Amino acid sequence: MAREVITRLSDDLDGGEATQTVEFGIDGVGYSIDLSDTNAVALREAVGPYVAAGQRVGRVGGGGGITRAIRGAAAAASRSTREENQRIREWASGTGYDVSERGRIPVEVIEAYRNRPALAPGVDGADGPGKPGKSAKKPPVATFSGDK
Repeated sequence: MAREVITRLSDDLDGGEATQTVEFGIDGVGYSIDLSDTNAVALREAVGPYVAAGQRVGRVGGGGGITRAIRGAAAAASRSTREENQRIREWASGTGYDVSERGRIPVEVIEAYRNRPALAPGVDGADGPGKPGKSAKKPPVATFSGDK
């Protein structure tokens, strides 16, 4: 028994006949769209100036070796050592943050520790020899209620 399977592409913009599938990406997200030749040309013309001015970093959706390397380096740079984690916990408990003795330290606390003002040892809020300042207060946390 013979079987013939026909796949017909429809243009995702206007519903007409599509002749090609175009892949593109923005903000780290890859997209695929079926387009007629006319709409494919229009898409390429629309993004052309941005493509010309941008820097190529690899294929979108293909694992992006360069992107993965950059992401990995950023993650490694953000990791804390065991000693730094202990200093962060001591600083956080002395400045009003609620941090457990074990487990992950919230990113907000790590960022606050790393962005704290550099003060002389012994000054309130500064890192002394294992003793954080006592008068510093926990900074307010911004909250967002979502879309209005």
